[in-house]
Amino acid sequence: MRYAFVGLGHRAQMYVDALLGDWRDTGAIVALCDTNRTRMDYYVELIGEKVPCFAPDDFGAMLELCDAVVVATVDAAHARYVVEALDAGKRVIVEKPLTTDAEGCAAIAAAAERSPGSLVVTFNYRYSPRNSAVRRLIMDGAIGEVTSVHFEWTLDTIHGADYFRRWHRDKANSGGLLVHKSTHHFDLVNWWLAAAARSVYAQGDLRFYGADNARTRGLGTRPERGRGAPGLGADPFILDVAADPRLKRLYLDAEHEDGYLRDRDVFAEGVTIEDNMAVLVRYDNRALLTYSLNAHAPLEGYRVVFNGTRGRIELEVCERSWTPPRAAIDPSAAAKEHAAGFRERLTLQEHWREAREIPIERGDGAHGGGDRLLLDDVFRGPGDDPLARQAGYLDGIRGVMVGVCANESMRSGRPIRLADGGTRMAGH
Repeated sequence: MRYAFVGLGHRAQMYVDALLGDWRDTGAIVALCDTNRTRMDYYVELIGEKVPCFAPDDFGAMLELCDAVVVATVDAAHARYVVEALDAGKRVIVEKPLTTDAEGCAAIAAAAERSPGSLVVTFNYRYSPRNSAVRRLIMDGAIGEVTSVHFEWTLDTIHGADYFRRWHRDKANSGGLLVHKSTHHFDLVNWWLAAAARSVYAQGDLRFYGADNARTRGLGTRPERGRGAPGLGADPFILDVAADPRLKRLYLDAEHEDGYLRDRDVFAEGVTIEDNMAVLVRYDNRALLTYSLNAHAPLEGYRVVFNGTRGRIELEVCERSWTPPRAAIDPSAAAKEHAAGFRERLTLQEHWREAREIPIERGDGAHGGGDRLLLDDVFRGPGDDPLARQAGYLDGIRGVMVGVCANESMRSGRPIRLADGGTRMAGH
């Protein structure tokens, strides 16, 4: 299989590394496409041989060289490349979220229906052993029919803050965290329940990051960016992009081409996304979801509870128990704390029985070995998977549309109904 890549920032490297490493027998990288030549040069060096490099305007010419395309661009550009690649009959592998709005979802759905090609959305959380274990329990009827789900996700001031430095801080690029980040979570619920959202109501606000909040809390005048800032090395919110050789090559050394700043201050002007969000969803199987996302917590992790007609499942995950104050300056400090503070627990309590802990099998690598399982599915095929973890375009659309409807609900102040199995807003 001949693979081409469009979008060569941070997210592309997992797939590039796979094709250069344990999955090299499945295909070769034959072309690259990005808005920035410096970033393409970084990946050419990584690949170790000259491969053709294309500007976005020449994407069509690149498609003539490949059988499959990995799309890892800014979220708002996904739909353009996905549709063009599908129309060329290619196999498409796209980073989540599939796209950022209802129009993009409709365009991708139409292209997927008419195309001889195929599309995979890389929802790696499905492959994490703890999440797979939940799916298995629900499928086996351990708690009967699921009636409600409570899902709380906390992003800490390492991970959460980073969305407010990068292009994600502009909702026009990312759809906000309810699309960019929560698509993962909404997809998990859709998959766990084997159901589609029917109505969505949401509230959200920017309460911590952004210039107005900095002024309210008396933080004084903030720098536009980390590079050259007086607080670099002392302020835990100021990223030293030069301290990480990879970030330096991909972004600092590349910014002269397109002006993209990877180290914007989280309290600078220009933040248009929310950092606190609450969502209520009703599903077509009558289950209810209450969901919350906080992007400035002191710890990183999530808790999800399922109530059913026969009992209750609780999954609690702590991915980082506290935030080292030098995390933005020294990424290794965050990595060490991640290893030290990690814990996970899955509990099943059936009616009239004591609660019991369900063992979680962990593999090697990120997400408890889940990333390796995902890469196997992407590059070798899913095989016979009773958990149906590989996600297609309809799964991608259903995950996006919960976030899109949540954004519209926040804007309008009213609940939003979905139609056609959760793939479009009713009336659109």
